[in-house]
Amino acid sequence: MSIVFNIIDNTIAHIVIDRPERHNSLDVEHDEALASAWRRYNGDPQLKVAILSGAGGRAFCTGADIGDYLPYRRQLAASDAPTSVISFGGMTGANDLAKPTIAAIDGFCVAGGLELALACDIRIATPESRFGLPEVRLGILPGGGGTQRLAKVAGLGVALRMILTGDTFDADFALGHGLVTELVSRDALEPAALAIARQIARNGPLAVAAARRAVLASYGAGLEATLLDESALQRQLLMTRDSHEGIAAFSERRAAAYTGT
Repeated sequence: MSIVFNIIDNTIAHIVIDRPERHNSLDVEHDEALASAWRRYNGDPQLKVAILSGAGGRAFCTGADIGDYLPYRRQLAASDAPTSVISFGGMTGANDLAKPTIAAIDGFCVAGGLELALACDIRIATPESRFGLPEVRLGILPGGGGTQRLAKVAGLGVALRMILTGDTFDADFALGHGLVTELVSRDALEPAALAIARQIARNGPLAVAAARRAVLASYGAGLEATLLDESALQRQLLMTRDSHEGIAAFSERRAAAYTGT
């Protein structure tokens, strides 16, 4: 299993997506493994803060492994199961993360990878990092909270530009629009994330929990309902001809021929 769980100073969890040969994308198996790592973190009272990163230097995470994960989502969409919020990697539901989280981003942070990062409380990145939500190019939408959290973090105009074009943006753009709070060199990324984590871990745990809850109470007001709406729209899109065409075109490295059906 390529989800690494390390404990630092007895109080900090460092969770690493270690699948560089697939640009740290998540298939169904690794999606569940990452969710299991977060359950472990949430359930351990000794752990005060977590860092999430990707191995290999080329990608933080590039989202779902299309060949495996999207057929799974499409199968669920076609079933009689009621629509539920998509929790990608066990992170993107409204209340998945019970304690502070830091995303240490190096390389491509796109699609579900950006949605994982947006679900974290604090994001720092390297200048080489790239950010985007390209799902519309596949005939689907960012279904792991991207349509909701990006607008809250970066503003409506930036969110619509990124989501509707599907373009990828550089680290300066991300810094300028609040997607990340600072840029550091690759060599400094892990030490910088660890320094922030140690500062948080040294503070009063009850105060940290209460302060975080107070901040997120406003930020996340109504989030569960809007995430459910997002999931319902994604479910509809997954059953369209356009989504089949978009995913096939991506796999075949050709332009998609959309028909609006």
